[in-house]
Amino acid sequence: MVDKVQIENLGNALHEALLNRETVEPLTERFPDIEIPDAYQISLHMLNRRVDAGERVVGKKIGVTSKAVMDMLNVHQPDFGYLTDRMMYSTGAEVPVSVEMIQPRAEGEIAFVLKDDLTGPRVTAADVIAATDFVLPCFEIVDSRIKDWKIKIEDTIADNASCGAVVLGDNATKLTDVDLETCGLVMELNGEIISTGAGAAALGSPINSVIWLANTLGELGVRLEKGEVILSGSLVPLQAVTAGDNMYMRIGGIGECSVRFI
Repeated sequence: MVDKVQIENLGNALHEALLNRETVEPLTERFPDIEIPDAYQISLHMLNRRVDAGERVVGKKIGVTSKAVMDMLNVHQPDFGYLTDRMMYSTGAEVPVSVEMIQPRAEGEIAFVLKDDLTGPRVTAADVIAATDFVLPCFEIVDSRIKDWKIKIEDTIADNASCGAVVLGDNATKLTDVDLETCGLVMELNGEIISTGAGAAALGSPINSVIWLANTLGELGVRLEKGEVILSGSLVPLQAVTAGDNMYMRIGGIGECSVRFI
């Protein structure tokens, strides 16, 4: 465990790293006693700094849901973070990674937009389906403030689950019109297919991801709120990106999304 002063200091340090596009040494190396509850408190302090500066929370994300991402990051359980309005882009947008990010990587996933609150614990698949207005294809551009992506689960949690930006597609699909377990994703980088995946890569189904998130947050007294965007986890491996790259993805039965990095 780390104390309240250390939690605030680490949250402040991560916020400054975000603003200055700098990295910090892994928290778990400097504070070996840090635990997952401490990391979420650090993340919340970092978020509060962003909100105090004028950002608005518009959603939440679950991360590290696919085996490919777990293996790549050597992190073996999901985590969650918060989305703010400053992170959000629409399909076709130019995302300024060269001036706003440090070591960005892109992943493809399915975003849920809620029409009702989801309050855990004891949220079920039926609850998620009933509370979902529609789903969208999306890119999450993850970015770590931890040096060289040398993260353990506590590091990425403290760093707002390594979230950087979100690019949402514009094709809203009802859950009744798509099978989220079997829908296939194709990811392209600069016109070349680099990876493929399916909905089942996210904890067996993106719905399971939202269940996990709602129930995990419910234990902390936090709910998924009406109107929020909920990212359900990557279906493909992370892809490092730099200024000048173009990415495109399509998900069967859901739609397309594209982004250019500048």
